[in-house]
Amino acid sequence: MPHAAITGWGKAVPERILTNADLEKMVETSDEWITSRTGIRERRVVGQHETTTSLATSAARMALERAGRTPDELDLVVVATATPDDFLVSEACLVQGELGGTAGAFDVGAACAGFVSALSVGSQFVNAGVYKRVLVVGVDTLTRYVDFTDRSTCVLFGDGAGAVVIEATEEKRGLLSTVLGADGAGHKHLFVPGWGALVPESAGLFPEYRPYLQMNGSQVYRFAVQVMGDSAAESVHKAGLTFGDIDMLIPHQANLRIIDAAARRLELPREKVWVNIDRYGNTSAASVPIALCEAADSGALHEGDNVVLVAFGAGLAWAAGVVRWGTAGVEPPCCQARERTTAGVTTGEESDE
Repeated sequence: MPHAAITGWGKAVPERILTNADLEKMVETSDEWITSRTGIRERRVVGQHETTTSLATSAARMALERAGRTPDELDLVVVATATPDDFLVSEACLVQGELGGTAGAFDVGAACAGFVSALSVGSQFVNAGVYKRVLVVGVDTLTRYVDFTDRSTCVLFGDGAGAVVIEATEEKRGLLSTVLGADGAGHKHLFVPGWGALVPESAGLFPEYRPYLQMNGSQVYRFAVQVMGDSAAESVHKAGLTFGDIDMLIPHQANLRIIDAAARRLELPREKVWVNIDRYGNTSAASVPIALCEAADSGALHEGDNVVLVAFGAGLAWAAGVVRWGTAGVEPPCCQARERTTAGVTTGEESDE
């Protein structure tokens, strides 16, 4: 059974930076209050000309360049998002349309747990031998649905995108295990009212009505502290590893205290935990891939390293997995390019005859 190695990675964040000091001027809060309770100091917010599609496409192009691949070499595009730019057309189709090519394209909806879920889906297409090369993107622009007069939520979220290219290899690389779960009864603790059949009856009375994210913070926090640690630990055991085999934890960046709890559950010191929540806040489905990209670019990840990815989100849903980092056994782009060129010349000569 082929494995699905990560061969390329990329990220994209909006230009605008919204600091805690900026929020102090917008709502009754303070830098000290936000930092001490969440670990967040600033976040990125989409501007007028930035969209879910533009961020996702930028991250995808960076991942493809890193992998040495072109869009027409992709077999499949999977995008994890809760904030697509079109209600009917999948975000994956919008991204594929910007990139070019004719790869299959569809979305995975699991909110903040979306990227790890989508990575699991994409990897299984490779594991099954159906496809050789898949682009997986996690992207969200949740600040479009945040009420900036609600200090309990507006301080938490930011926008961004992260992407990876996964490719078939016979070596044991890529996703070694997956843990997916959900407690649908908890959907009422984190949601955006006003979509689909769940539009409040009173919405029609307010022409300016716009749905905003609603969150029961205490319930979500208790849920996250338990499920992040438990699912991460389960993914390690399913991979046939021990906590001592783990080289890095890349968790969903929702709250620093939740991240610390997950690290304690895996018995990992802080230096083995990637944290960037102070600069980006909670970017939902983009959270894990942005952190993964930064860890890779910093040189913190090495060939053969075992990396735990874990996230939770609306649903309430969770996802975790162990990735073995590296590209061992993946055919280099130059070799495939040479084969295609040779095949093309041969075909042309036969045609001329």
